[in-house]
Order: sequence, then structure tokens, then C-alpha cells
Amino acid sequence: MNDEAEIIGCGPLLQSPDSALRPLRQQVFEHVRALGRVPRVQVAKDLRVSPASVTTITSELIETGFLEEVQAARVGDSGRGRPAVALQVRPGVHHVMGMKLSDIHHTAVLADLSGRVIATASMPRTPGQLSVQAVGEVTEALMREVCGAAGVEAGSLRGLGLGVPGFVDAETGLVRWSPILDLRDTDLSPALSQRLGLPVHIDNDANLVTLAELWFGAGRTMSNFAVVTIEHGVGMGFVMNHRLYRGAHGMGMELGHMKVHLDGALCRCGQRGCLEAYVADYALVREARTALNLPDLETRSVRALLESLFSQAKAGNPAAHSIFRRAGRYLSLALANVTNLFDPQLIILSGERMRYDYLYAEGTLTEMKTMMIETGRGAPKVEIHAWGDMVWARGAAALALETLTEQMLGAGREMAAQ
Repeated sequence: MNDEAEIIGCGPLLQSPDSALRPLRQQVFEHVRALGRVPRVQVAKDLRVSPASVTTITSELIETGFLEEVQAARVGDSGRGRPAVALQVRPGVHHVMGMKLSDIHHTAVLADLSGRVIATASMPRTPGQLSVQAVGEVTEALMREVCGAAGVEAGSLRGLGLGVPGFVDAETGLVRWSPILDLRDTDLSPALSQRLGLPVHIDNDANLVTLAELWFGAGRTMSNFAVVTIEHGVGMGFVMNHRLYRGAHGMGMELGHMKVHLDGALCRCGQRGCLEAYVADYALVREARTALNLPDLETRSVRALLESLFSQAKAGNPAAHSIFRRAGRYLSLALANVTNLFDPQLIILSGERMRYDYLYAEGTLTEMKTMMIETGRGAPKVEIHAWGDMVWARGAAALALETLTEQMLGAGREMAAQ
């Protein structure tokens, strides 16, 4: 990341309703991190506290190595007099790692407490579902590679955020089901923590893309927005009142398993008629074998088959075109239901599949509007964010940073020294 990106900061720019319940030192630190670089007087004004309180708290945060003072240019500064002083998060301390395990390849990023990404890595996924031991081997290998590239000791890491597809209890780290794991009800977080020797925080990968938008993207200035991810599966994350909403048991927002057809196509979750059984990669590949008259032993990758199907549709193959058209209609239905249920300010479509323009063609969005209930409101804005693969891992790093910040600066905790 360049210096300008660092100055912009990271984290939500809007305060959640419960933010006022946090210790003031945590509020001050998070506000500085969100703005990137800010004078003390502005922190006091934004948080509506006395300048003296901010001075006391920031002095403590500087002494313990969380913040540092930097010179800040004044608007219209002639260069005379004392330079303006601003605060920023001290870079290069309290490192965390974020990872995403997926159906195709695994990614990882290393970040410091300011949210700055220091190094990244990726590796292809081996065929077949993963055991807990295999997950441990993958995460350990990625950790060594990223830390080696950054010159950071793996033993100094303060936490790991991990994203996996499927049904995840984020509070306990229990993975109820994931298409990449060989067993259901896998107690993954404690097993990885023991192996890696650091806290491991696990969540559904769609939640982590949403967290990435909340921390680094368009969601920083929005109180209510949805992220719909379309890759080998279909996922959704939702921010409500500036906070990621997970549901009563941490496993809400499973848009991909919303039923759109009773007794319909078989979904990889084991049930029938789920949205992703008509929209996800594996669903289109299933249809492509018929549309393209492919043999049962077709050995090309999912990506190659999708590219072939898309090329056929563009060339005018009616069977191939109908597959995309039907998937687009089901997507319209899903987006209309999200709008009717939650009334978001923005819906972000994210994932590798965004390169297929049927997903956001004008017809698909028009049909979404016709399926919305008529209330007099306008349809939410729909944006396509075809971020690179590292966005998933970056969201996982944000999860680790969020937890680490609470541990070091939250209620009833003594601040950790550098």
C-alpha cells in the first residue's frame, strides 16, 4: 500500500450504537485508525469529549506504542511557525494474519495494527476435502511463506483471522458444515490455535468480504449495506447499524441456501431448491455439460468449463445463453428479496464470477426492480466490486484486528505493551 492509502486509514468511519459503551481509550484509538491521520483537537470534537481527556489518553497510547505523532501539513501553510502535529497508528507493530481457504486456492495477508498490508501469499488447493490436520498444514505453510517474505517472526503474530465457506459459529469457531472440510461439526478454531500457538478467529468467508468492505471499501461510510458473493457458492454478509450482523447463533444471512424452487435442483448442502443450486459455479457447470454436449468424463477445470459456456453464450448458442439467463433471473429474485427484507442503502456484488456480465446486466437489475414490493422507495444502488482474491484474506485480517483491539484496549483490560 502506498503512503496515501495509509493516511486514509481503515475501519468504519461511522460509529455503531454500542461504540459509546467502549472505553474512551478504545474509541480514541479506533477513531485515529479510521481517519488515518488526525489532530487531537479533531478527535475531541468528533468524539464530543474534552481536549484535556484526549490529550491524556493519547499520551498514554503514545507511551505504550499504539500511536505516534507526525507532522501534518496545514491548508495554505506558508511554512512559517510550528508545524501542525497529528496522530496516527504506529506502523509495524502488533502483526496479525488473515487467510481464506477456498475451493480453488488459499490466500493470506499479513497486516499490522494500522491495517497496512505488509505481505501476501497464495497457494493452489489440493483435490479433495480437507481434514483438520490438512487445514493445519495449509495454514502453517502460508504463515511461514508470508512471514518469511515480510521478515516477521511467526511467533510474534498476535492473531489469525480465517475465512471458510459454509456454516460457521464465529463465536466458538465451530464449523457446522463446509464444502472444503471432510467432516461436519469441526471444532476448527481450538485445533488450529493449539497447532499454531496463537488465537484463531474463524468466520464465514462472505462475512469477511463484508468486513473488508466495512473496513477498507465503500461500506466505511454506510450504516446498512449487503454484500452478495458469487463464486463456487453463493454467500451474503450484511451490515446493520454499522455492525456486521451474524444472527442469533452466528450463522445468519445464508442467502445461497434460500429456497427458490420446491423439490428443485440438488444443492451441495444436501437439500434441494437452494439459490446456489442455480447460480453457483458448480450449478452452471452441471448445466454446461448438457448445453455443450460434453462427455461425462470431461476433465477441464470449473473455470475452463465456465469460460467455454460463456463464449458459447456470447456466440449465440441458445442453450448456453438460456443457462445464464435463468441464473440471472434467480439472482434478480434473490436481490429483490434482500431489498424487501432489509432495505439496504447499497448491494455490492463481489467474487470472481463478476467477470460474467450477465450477473449485472441491465435486464437482471431491471427484473430485480419489478420483483420488489411497491412502497414508493427507490431501488438500492447495486455496485460490482471485482476485487482481487486477497480481499477475502484482508477481511479475515480485519476480523483479527477487531478482536485484538478489543483485547488490548477494551473494557477491563490492561493495555498491552509493545
